[in-house]
Amino acid sequence: MTQSSPPKIDLPARVQFDGPGPFSPGEEAKSSVSDDEYQHALEVVFDAQNAHRRKSSLVPAENPSQYFERRKNTECYVHALLEQQRAHGGAPNGGLENIAESLASSRLAEDHADQPDSVVEAKGSIDRRQSHTPGQEDQTSWQERLMRQQSHELGDRDEDTKKMEAYSTELSPVHSRLLTKKQLSEMAWGVRELSKRLGSIRLKLKVRNVFILTKAHDEELIGNTGEMVKWLLSSERDVKYNVYVEDNLKNNKKFDAPGLLDEVRKEYSQGSDSNGENRKLERRLKYWDNEMCRTRPHTFDFIISLGGDGTVLYASWLFQRIVPPVLSFALGSLGFLTKFDFDIYQETLTKAFRDGVTISLRLRFEGTVMRSQERKRAEENGHSDGVQPQDGNEQRDLVEELIGQEKGDERTHRPDGTYEILNDIVVDRGPNPTMSATEIFGDDEHFTSVQADGVCVATPTGSTAYNLAAGGSLCHPENPVILVTAICAHTLSFRPIILPDTIVLRIGVPYDARTSSWASFDGRERVELEPGDYVTISASRYPFANVMSEGRRSEDWVNSLRGKLGWNSRQRQKSYKEWS
Repeated sequence: MTQSSPPKIDLPARVQFDGPGPFSPGEEAKSSVSDDEYQHALEVVFDAQNAHRRKSSLVPAENPSQYFERRKNTECYVHALLEQQRAHGGAPNGGLENIAESLASSRLAEDHADQPDSVVEAKGSIDRRQSHTPGQEDQTSWQERLMRQQSHELGDRDEDTKKMEAYSTELSPVHSRLLTKKQLSEMAWGVRELSKRLGSIRLKLKVRNVFILTKAHDEELIGNTGEMVKWLLSSERDVKYNVYVEDNLKNNKKFDAPGLLDEVRKEYSQGSDSNGENRKLERRLKYWDNEMCRTRPHTFDFIISLGGDGTVLYASWLFQRIVPPVLSFALGSLGFLTKFDFDIYQETLTKAFRDGVTISLRLRFEGTVMRSQERKRAEENGHSDGVQPQDGNEQRDLVEELIGQEKGDERTHRPDGTYEILNDIVVDRGPNPTMSATEIFGDDEHFTSVQADGVCVATPTGSTAYNLAAGGSLCHPENPVILVTAICAHTLSFRPIILPDTIVLRIGVPYDARTSSWASFDGRERVELEPGDYVTISASRYPFANVMSEGRRSEDWVNSLRGKLGWNSRQRQKSYKEWS
C-alpha cells in the first residue's frame, strides 16, 4: 500500500511580500546595522499593583536587543508563517491551504484581523481585546503608551520618535521572559499548532541563496563541501544559486576556490552564453561570517549542514533569532538531528528544491543572564539625598527579591546577555571543588533549593544529551515541555521533573552561597554567576526549523533511539516448551 504524498504549498518569493516600510529590501545594507538605532531603548517594566508576580528586575540597558521586531526583510518563510499567525490573534487564518495568497496580499493581514469572519478562534484561546491581565500590563499597550508619551514630550524635534510611533502597532514582545502568562501561552500554542500543520505538508520554497555549514576541524569534509558547491554552481542547475561558505575556506588550499571556479567555467564555456555566465560565476560564490549571520539572517533561504549533531547546534547558535530551514547530512558520530545520507546528496537536494520539504519546528529556549545590582540606601546621618552602596550581600534574600513585593522603582537585577539555545542550559559548580547551591523558581513561585554539582534544563531535543546522562527522561521532540534534572544531587530524593513550556523558569545563586556557579548555553558562552545572579529560561518565540526526511516522524525518532543508543535492545525471551 503506497502512502499518499502530502500537499505542497508554493510560497511567493520574498520580494513579493516585502512591502514598503522603514526596513524595505532596498535598505538591506542599512538594516545590517539597524540594531544601533535601538541601543538606548527601554526594557519592559511590569505594573507595580500586584505583589506576587514575575519580578521586573530590569533597567534601561546600554546595548539591549532590538526594540521591536522588524517584519519586512528579516524573516525567512517559516517565520513569516509564524508572524502571520500572530497577526490573527494566535490562530491560523483558514489553515495553511491559502497561505501563499494571504502572504502575498498582506504581510501583516491588518485588514483581515479586523474582520470577525476572517479569524478562526483557537480552542481555549482568549480574545485579547476583551481580556485583562491583572497585575502585569500587556506589553503591546505598554509600548504604545510609551511611544505616545515620548512623542508628546519631544514634539516635532525627534523624527525617529515619529517613525517609531507610526509603526507602534507593529511592536511585539521580543524577549519571551517579558510576556504575560497569557501572551506566553498563546505564543507557545501558536508555534505548536503551526508545527503540526507543517508536519503534514510540503513547503516548496523559492530557494536562491544557499548557506553551507561544514563541521569544524574536519579536513575530510572540506572536500565534500567543494564537491557540493561545484554541483550547486553547475550549468546543469535550472536555478542559478548563490552559494555561501564559511569565510575561512576562502584561502583554504584543500577547498581551492579558484580551481573550483575554473572547473565550473569549463562547463559554461560549452554553453551559448558562456561569457555572461563566467562573469557572474565569481559573484555567485560568496562567504559568510558570524556577523553576517547575526545581522542579516534573511539573506539566506536554505541551510545545508555537513557534520553531526554538534554542527546543527552550531547552526542554531549562529542564527540566534531567525533560522532558515536546515537540512542536515549525517557526517558525524551519533546523528539524532542528521537524517540525510551524503552519498545521495544530489538526489536529496534536487527533490527538496523541486518538490518541497517537510519542516519540524523544534522548541528552543531563551536564556537571559540577570546580574545582581548593589542596593542604595540613605545614609545613617538622616540626609535623604545621600546614597551609598550597601555593604555586602549578607542581608539580601534572593527569594524575597524574585517573588516578594517590589519596592518603588528599585531594580535589583539587570540583564546581561540573552541566548537562544536548542539543547540545554546547564548551571553547575564549574572549577569549584565543592557542590553548588542554587534556587529554582517557576513564575512567581519558589520551587526548591538544590545542592548538587549542577542543574540541567533541557529542551525535548536535548533530552538525549546531557539530560539523559544526568538521569533525565527521554522526551519526544514534539512535546511542549521543559526538562529539569539535577546533576549528582546531594539529596537522593531529588527526581527529574517535567514542566510545561508556558512557564518562566529561573535558576539563581543565593546571596549566602559559599561559591559562585557557572552557566553554559548549548555548551558555549560559559559565564560565571556570582551570588545574587540568576538565569531566566523560557520558551523562545524563534523555533528551529529542521527539515525532516520522508516517513512517520515518531517512527523515525524511535528508530534513532534504537540505532544510536541501543534503547531497550536485548535478546528476546524464549517461550515455554511443552513437556513431551
